[in-house]
Amino acid sequence: MKTYSLTLIIAVFFLFSSNVIQSQTTQTKLNQVELMKQFIGTWESDGNKDTICYWDIKTFGTGYEGYFKYVTNGKIVTEGKELWGYDQRIDKCIMSEMIKGMDIELYATWFISKNRCNMYPYGDIPNPEKASSNWEVEFPSPDVLVETTFVNNNPVKIDTYTRVK
Repeated sequence: MKTYSLTLIIAVFFLFSSNVIQSQTTQTKLNQVELMKQFIGTWESDGNKDTICYWDIKTFGTGYEGYFKYVTNGKIVTEGKELWGYDQRIDKCIMSEMIKGMDIELYATWFISKNRCNMYPYGDIPNPEKASSNWEVEFPSPDVLVETTFVNNNPVKIDTYTRVK
């Protein structure tokens, strides 16, 4: 009788503990393609003194194309193009960015909630905690985007963009 009771207690313990563990690790998968649509539009940010950033994201094929420029005192000081596409194998959006006069850069972006995403240099995907730089983007409302730049895991800059169309 003791062996039967002990076996029953152990079986019940494992049954309840496995349900608790499973419920803690099961998450609803976010639809990355749908959430990325929040970026579509024309955005402006005047976070830097005398400089305005204009950023335009449009649909292109199965992804997006972007153009941005930084204007200081009416003169373009930096401009670049982006091409974004969803990679279902890794469930992330991959962006290539070409800034005039610089080398091409690749980034991976993925939403961690319905209004917040992370962006890392592509090579840092396996170990994002070791990335020398990364960005966190939050959409506090449909027409506001807040981008925080991190260097060595420390926030160094916050830019707020407003959708103008």
